[in-house]
Amino acid sequence: MRNLTLENITRACQGTYHGDADLLSREVAGVTIDSRKVEKDYLFVAINGERFNAHQFIPDTIKKGALCVVSHEDLGDTDYPYILVEATGQALLDIAKLYRDSFDVKVVGITGSVGKTSTKEMIASVLSQKYNVHKTQGNFNNECGLPLTIFEMNESHEISVLEMGINHFGEMRKLSAAASPDICVITNIGVAHLEFLKTQKGILQEKTQMFQDMKSGGSIILNGDDPLLSALGPVKGAVPLFYGTSPEHCQVYASDLKPLGLEGTSCTIHLPSGSFDCIVPTPGAHMVSNALAGAAVGYKLGLTLAEIKAGIENLPFIPGRNHIIRTEKLIILDDCYNANPVSMKASIDVLNMAIGRKVAILGDMGELGADTKALHRSVGEYAAEQGIDLVCAIGKLSGEMADGVRSAHSHTEALWFPTKADFLSHAQNVIKNGDNILIKASHGMEFPELVDALRKF
Repeated sequence: MRNLTLENITRACQGTYHGDADLLSREVAGVTIDSRKVEKDYLFVAINGERFNAHQFIPDTIKKGALCVVSHEDLGDTDYPYILVEATGQALLDIAKLYRDSFDVKVVGITGSVGKTSTKEMIASVLSQKYNVHKTQGNFNNECGLPLTIFEMNESHEISVLEMGINHFGEMRKLSAAASPDICVITNIGVAHLEFLKTQKGILQEKTQMFQDMKSGGSIILNGDDPLLSALGPVKGAVPLFYGTSPEHCQVYASDLKPLGLEGTSCTIHLPSGSFDCIVPTPGAHMVSNALAGAAVGYKLGLTLAEIKAGIENLPFIPGRNHIIRTEKLIILDDCYNANPVSMKASIDVLNMAIGRKVAILGDMGELGADTKALHRSVGEYAAEQGIDLVCAIGKLSGEMADGVRSAHSHTEALWFPTKADFLSHAQNVIKNGDNILIKASHGMEFPELVDALRKF
């Protein structure tokens, strides 16, 4: 891997090298924290998990051909080279920064409380109309996932779109230091991660730490519809470019929005360089916001209006993220990858665009802190206010959603099931032919199982 010699790696993570000095000039062939993925000449970084000590797997990695190991434990005299560091997690980030800086690649860094992944996919779709794009895969956006994503870059890539997810103070600088973004995008400041960041202002403070590691001459792109973000001014000489619905405040905005049901939304997108009509192929106002973010980044990186339009209209579908599935009997809105109160309500808005009976199958939301019960209840109240026909709440916390529906005294029916198995045992009596069904919960609820079951309904 470019520039990843054992000597450079040792220097980057301020470690102490133990082993044959003749190997210091050797480049590693790959970097991993999973001993099962080690191949010949790989670097294995021993990061302990909650339930295991990764150092116990070091002998296996050497047998598989690992060139070197990074350890925070003194391994003593060994017949293989290792680099002793203070903390292997930080070392992984330091090595990733070394590798990132080895490439002349523009990096787009994305963070926010809601919509990071869908915005990342939209931006990548737009930029791929002109550039060879590298991007975060899945949810590899934390202190381990981001470095592993960076290690997937190669000489052919021209742009890297990196998602950065945090939930504790101090995490953003670790991620942004490794990513060194040229363009910083923040989607919104919501209520996700209140458990650890306490207030929305705390979330804003932590998310905007990304600006401190922005490259000289970089750009900041912000959601101008977010009240906290819209109040931000220049940082490090960069004047924010705002996107949103207000032509008075936003340089990139949408007009003439026309919902097309579950087929998406037609609109006109305006940029400083001109405007164009397009169809955002995934339903929901939040997807129009994502399209605007993609248009803003495309504009900053020199794409034509035609290229930006093509990138928006050719957005690929991703399972678990506003993915429309049509079966012989049902239309399923698979948005079950993750959830918080803001994204729940946005998905309910999408479901509300459907024609026919509307059913929301909703599960527990995590990391909401002391207001967990009230926030779950608010989702149920919102579903009732929007006239959803049936809410199936699944999980211990989601009982509050069902109570929220009932307290609204609307025509919305509410059913509560302690587990997915309980729901599935009653599904034949609950779900009807022709239903439009939203499926959404936090990742840990593992709701893709419900999607798979209802596809066979």
